[in-house]
Amino acid sequence: MARNLDIRAVGPRTLAIHAGEQPDPVTGASSPNIVMSSTFVTEKPEGFSAYELTEDSPFVYTRWANPTVRQLEQKLAILEGAEAASAFASGMAAASAILFAELSSGDHLILSDVAYAGIAEMARDTLPRMGISVTKVDTSDLEALAGAVRPETKLIFIDTPCNPLLRLTDIAQAAKIAHDAGARLAVDSTFASPLGCQPLALGADYVMHSATKYIGGHGDAVGGIVCGAAGLIRPLVSEAIVHYGGVMSPFNAWLILRGAATLPLRMKAHEETALAVARWLDGDPRVARVNYPGLQSHPQHELARRQMTNFSGMMSFQLKGSEADGLAAAERMGAELGIIHYAVSLGHHRSLICWMPSEAMIANSFRLEGAQAAAYREWAGPGIFRLSVGLEDAEDLIRDLDRVI
Repeated sequence: MARNLDIRAVGPRTLAIHAGEQPDPVTGASSPNIVMSSTFVTEKPEGFSAYELTEDSPFVYTRWANPTVRQLEQKLAILEGAEAASAFASGMAAASAILFAELSSGDHLILSDVAYAGIAEMARDTLPRMGISVTKVDTSDLEALAGAVRPETKLIFIDTPCNPLLRLTDIAQAAKIAHDAGARLAVDSTFASPLGCQPLALGADYVMHSATKYIGGHGDAVGGIVCGAAGLIRPLVSEAIVHYGGVMSPFNAWLILRGAATLPLRMKAHEETALAVARWLDGDPRVARVNYPGLQSHPQHELARRQMTNFSGMMSFQLKGSEADGLAAAERMGAELGIIHYAVSLGHHRSLICWMPSEAMIANSFRLEGAQAAAYREWAGPGIFRLSVGLEDAEDLIRDLDRVI
């Protein structure tokens, strides 16, 4: 951490720049070093077991810990108001670390029925092979969430705002449900970013991010972060980092550190531009629905105002017409968009858009049936466009969209 920095007395913009960093004691370098060494010289023999590692252990081997990665972990822990953080090679590695550290054969997981597709597919296809039962729930429905709890429930894993519907879950109430059942609550807060929501302050036990997205912010580094109490994060290091090997590259950590320094400024700009684009879409006669928590038309706008301090740049919208009409618009976008990139991912300085046909998402990514499938169609219709609003001028993005929708 920067010399003489009192984290209780500075604002988020100062924290984003200085937390976890300090000038190099040898060279005086102001910017964090990239320590690419895979091994480190120690002054005395050190143990070879992951269970011998402590916070005070020297750097021994980069799979165990690395100085550049450590700086990123310290920065994100402070930004999330956490005791500790652990960095991973990807957001999926971060999510897997929570799931495999918390769950064993015979345990029960409650998962948001609409979550990041990789997490949804792993919970559906991989965890049951290990003897872990999984219940998918619309976690915005607190009665349904409470009703899914069993005596063997160990973890509730929510995604808010969820990908791609931008549906919210009340984190404080979900935490109460989890803790009353003796379970823990994990929150995927990738869409909100650490500047948009503080799940730990609302009662969550874990908060995770795909750092590839808003934290890195430039679309040039893949990584994941988990933050929480030191007593929960330490086992993740021993088990998920050392044993599973999902270690973040020091170079990626350095890139994400660089991006995190401007996170408060970027999130303010993302929100400002996204709100302008969302309002334009909401008033366009070709658009059937816009899902953006910052709009008063969002059915959970009041919840968003209570638990979010920044509505981010993420939205989804539905055009009027059929799935074929949506696909035709997507093809026009791929061929004709001049500023917005037709591409997956999100949270970058460039605006990104992609088409998500509902029946394919329901059948393949989420495998929803009955009321859950109907609820998805209510939000998404025959399909939605997921739009990650970047840092361009709102007027330019609106003109770009106006030509193709």
